[in-house]
This record gives sequence, C-alpha cells and structure tokens, in this order.
Amino acid sequence: MSCCCRSQACRRHKSAPTASAAMGRALLGTLLMGSFKEEGERTQVTFKGNGILGAMQVIADTNGNVKGTMANPAADPPLRPDGKLNVGEAVGRGVLAVVRSHPQNEHPYQGMIPIATGEVAEDLARYLADSEQTNSALALGVSVNRDSSIRAAGGFLIQVLPFASEETLQQLESNLSSVPSVTELLHQGLAPRDITDRLLEGIGLSEGPASSLHPRYGPCEIADLQERMKRALALLGEEEVKNIMRDEGKIEVTCEFCQETYQFEQDEVLAAV
Repeated sequence: MSCCCRSQACRRHKSAPTASAAMGRALLGTLLMGSFKEEGERTQVTFKGNGILGAMQVIADTNGNVKGTMANPAADPPLRPDGKLNVGEAVGRGVLAVVRSHPQNEHPYQGMIPIATGEVAEDLARYLADSEQTNSALALGVSVNRDSSIRAAGGFLIQVLPFASEETLQQLESNLSSVPSVTELLHQGLAPRDITDRLLEGIGLSEGPASSLHPRYGPCEIADLQERMKRALALLGEEEVKNIMRDEGKIEVTCEFCQETYQFEQDEVLAAV
C-alpha cells in the first residue's frame, strides 16, 4: 500500500514520530471505515484523549479523500518497554466519537465509546462492534524512519456478515492468529492482494476484478481551499468582516487540516456574504 497520503499529512503537520504514527493509523482506519459506503457519505473520527497528543480528528469520504488534524503534533513520549512507539500513551484515555453523514440524510449517525487502549486500531474495532454492531478484524501499521518520514503504512478491515458459518469464523480466526503485524507484512514487500490471500486463506475470494480506491490527502488544492475559506468567513456576516479588517488590517485564514494559510481582501469575502 502507498504511504504517500500519510507522509503528506506528517509533512504538513511537521509531526514527531509518535504523533505521525498515531495520525497515520487514524487516517488509515478512517479510510477503511469509510470505503465502499454509499456515494457521498463522509466518515469523521475524533479521538478526544487525555494524552499529550490532545484531540485528533480525521475526515474521509467514499472517493478516497482523507485529512486529519491533531492538537499537539510534537507529541513523542518515551518508547514502550518493547522499543515501539508509545501511541497509546500519546493518545491516552477519553472518548472516541464517530460521525457518519450524507447529504441526503437529515441527521448524521453518531456513535461514541470510551477509548480503551489509545492504540487506534483496537479502539476503532471496538467501536464497530459496540456502536454499529459489526464484528470486525481491523489492523493498522505505520513504520516511521529515524528522520520522522514514513517508511510504510497500511492496514486491513475484515467485517463478518451475520450469515457467516462457524467453520468460516474458525478459519478466519486461525488466519488472523498466524499472520504477523501489518508493519511486518509491509516490510516483507507483500502487495495488498498477497496480504488478502493470506488473511482469507481457506475461505476464498469472490471471482472477478477487485475494486480499488486510491487515497489522497485533502483536498488541499488552492482553489478548493480558498472557496471553502471564503464561505466560512461569509458566515461571520458583513459587520464582523468589516470589524476584522478595521482592527487587523487583513483577513487571514489557516486550514487546520492542510496547514495552508491565505489572506483575503474585504471585497472578496463580502462578495460571498
């Protein structure tokens, strides 16, 4: 799996290794949870933990767009006793909230559970089971180089259908217990199809071409960002916009997801009011 999406997120936020791993897992998990849903649906995942990372929020859609933000990108607690990045301590305990929304639905679906581990994958899987009543196997892996760049990132989500036989469930459990971590699978150079074959060995895959989705961070294109920013500023109203221009001499907006900053003229914003 390509890790360019996670790399771009870490580059934009200038995040430390542990914060990069936490954000990478959240980006991957939200993408997987939001994939192959009804066209136009958005999935928003928010970790509100008491760890030094602070709040972390990720939004993904069915087209593979994903973006995220975190309160403290510099979060990098000491390594765990096994030498691995301590994502669980960085996230801490608190609340995991998920919102699924669609333009045609009057109200979004919202679910919330306590954060049990802070390791991201385990908490997302627990959310799916407890809040959406979907038994799932969810695993995520992000390998961070010494210079904080992303070496590899990937994951899988397997959801069990209600009519699955006991034999199928036993085979799946056996497969899951025999495969190494996602990070190790990626280090072995396995492609997504290779990993899928190992996970579903003895169960079988559906015939025909597999569906694919190519994730990208954002959208963070200038035209798209500026249009969204102008719409947000317009909500302030004409009087407030003029007050800001009088007091500050400029209107400057930074996207917390893309970390891009733009300045607007008063006339630009008022035209959108």
